[in-house]
Amino acid sequence: MIEKFNKVRQKFPVPKILNLIYPPTCGICGKLNEDFLCKRCEKILESEAVFGLDKYKNIKRKKERKENIKNNFNDKKYFNEHLYIFFYQGIIRRIILKYKFQEQSYLDKTFVNFLLKNENFFENIKKYDTIVPVPISRERLKIRGYNQSELIAKEIACNSNLRIETECIFKVKNIIEQSKLNKEERLKNVQGVYELFNKEKLYKKRILLVDDIYTTGSTVNECAKVLKNSKPKVIGVLTLAKD
Repeated sequence: MIEKFNKVRQKFPVPKILNLIYPPTCGICGKLNEDFLCKRCEKILESEAVFGLDKYKNIKRKKERKENIKNNFNDKKYFNEHLYIFFYQGIIRRIILKYKFQEQSYLDKTFVNFLLKNENFFENIKKYDTIVPVPISRERLKIRGYNQSELIAKEIACNSNLRIETECIFKVKNIIEQSKLNKEERLKNVQGVYELFNKEKLYKKRILLVDDIYTTGSTVNECAKVLKNSKPKVIGVLTLAKD
């Protein structure tokens, strides 16, 4: 019953009085906890956390460019940096899969509340002014019931000065799941999948693009490529985990 209520909690405002009847629980172990993360599970996440930051200058040597052309493979980054909390392995992988595929949408609060505890990492996020979640197709949204990246983005926006924009980039095609493809297939699979709308909202903005998992980077890179057409100041990427 509590688990079902936590799902409802994501979609509708919850009067504080109902917290006495259906109190918030740790998203990992299910124990009562107002931060959605108990001390024991927080220590587990701490032991797995890396709080990584990869920067990209998009500068390639001549030899590297020729090799990319030869292999018909373009690894140019359309974003400037990638922030991530964990590596996609072990218990973190299992928790994220539950969040993404097993209707445990309330785990967004668990992840973000853990992120907030690392002030230095959160300072990197506050450098941005606009947060944009990677969109999913309408078909996928109907099946899953929520966009896991959007829930994370909204929760971050609620705890910062970042403005969330969910009406600027849309996924206009329902494609094969990226997890079923190899690196080169993923690149081709996402081409032409996203479209930009209301680009004036992103003009000269510092955009933080949010997704759940970074594997090859094909998805966020294609989204960043589309977002470039709005002429933002900078684009960064934040994911829960990096594979």
